[in-house]
Amino acid sequence: MAISIRRKREAPRGRYTPNLWPVWIVAPVALITAGVVGWAIYNYAYDHFAQAARDQTPAKPVDINDVLKATVTALTLIGAVLAGLYAYRKQLLSEGDAHRADASQLADRYTTAVEQLGHAEAAVRLGGVYALARLADDWQEQRQVCIDVLCAYLRMPYEPDPTAAGHKAGEREVRLTIISVIRQHLQDPDASAAWCTYRLDFTGTVFDGGNFSGSHFRGEVTFSGATFSGGTVDFKEATFSGATVDFGRATFSHGRVDFGRVTFSGATVGFERAVFSGAIVGFGRAAFNSGTVAFERAVFSGGTVEFWEATFSGATLGFGRTALTGGAIDFDQATLNSGEVRFARAAFRDGTVDFERAVFSGATVAFERAAFSGATVGFEGAAFNSGTVDFRSAAFSGGTVDFGSATRSGCTMGFERATFSGTTFDWGPLPIPSGA
Repeated sequence: MAISIRRKREAPRGRYTPNLWPVWIVAPVALITAGVVGWAIYNYAYDHFAQAARDQTPAKPVDINDVLKATVTALTLIGAVLAGLYAYRKQLLSEGDAHRADASQLADRYTTAVEQLGHAEAAVRLGGVYALARLADDWQEQRQVCIDVLCAYLRMPYEPDPTAAGHKAGEREVRLTIISVIRQHLQDPDASAAWCTYRLDFTGTVFDGGNFSGSHFRGEVTFSGATFSGGTVDFKEATFSGATVDFGRATFSHGRVDFGRVTFSGATVGFERAVFSGAIVGFGRAAFNSGTVAFERAVFSGGTVEFWEATFSGATLGFGRTALTGGAIDFDQATLNSGEVRFARAAFRDGTVDFERAVFSGATVAFERAAFSGATVGFEGAAFNSGTVDFRSAAFSGGTVDFGSATRSGCTMGFERATFSGTTFDWGPLPIPSGA
């Protein structure tokens, strides 16, 4: 990386230096041009004064002094213009020198910061983090490179257990500092040095904590294959506006990932094939206004994904082909005004999906072709005011589906072609479908 930057440091010498002709060419050309221009001006002036002299009565001879004065005046004006052009050219050369000096200084700062990041002492690595962040603020042309280096540091092998082999003293503090620095640059999307629209690549990173709260994500953010192994990774009150955030194949084994009060507006957030085996992933009171949050083919074997008191107003939340063998997916007191929550072809073998006291007012919740063989799906106290709850072609062979104390005033519920052979139902006040 340092070598590539040195090459870029040398590149500005050609970029900022004008292409100059040799003096031995410029000098003769300039003299010849000046002579030709002077001769042309002299003849033009002579013809002008000669015509004026002939028009007088009686005719007068041409005053050569007047012709020479006019010629000298014209040449002086031309010289002034050329002097201005020369001054402008000199300014360009000075600016080129300044640009080259700045580029060289910035490249030197980059090299120093990268060397600090690779130092054996944690304190020196911390200094490198702050130095690289300041450099990113000052060097817009290479800001993405500086961000990439910080993210690459997080992607490096990391052992969070202090008793395990390979653990580095002070490493957790360095990593949390990098995350803190990134967060600081995501707080104000209108700031001149904001990183909100830049690419953030955390592929395969091990997270045992970190704070992204209040951040604004408007670019591409990748957590693909990341491992959340402990601590709290905090996204509270963050805003995802048109961003693409990828948690595909991530592993949530311990700790908590908190998306509380997050706002999704046009973003695409993907948890495809992620594994939830112990962590708590919370979307409490989040606002899903538009966009997509996808859990397709994710595996839930433990832990909890919470959507309590979340509001859905146009977004699509997909759990298609997920496998629930443990843990819980909780929509307690969520409000589903519009949009879709889809569990198409999901397999509910164990664990819990809970819509307790949720309010359905226009959204579609679809379990078409889902297989219920052991899990508990609860709608206790839910209010089905409008929208659709669709169990079409679902297979109920075990587990429990509970509509106890639910109310229905306008919602459409469909069990067409569903099969009932072993699941325990509590229909509450709802009509029992045929075959159940």
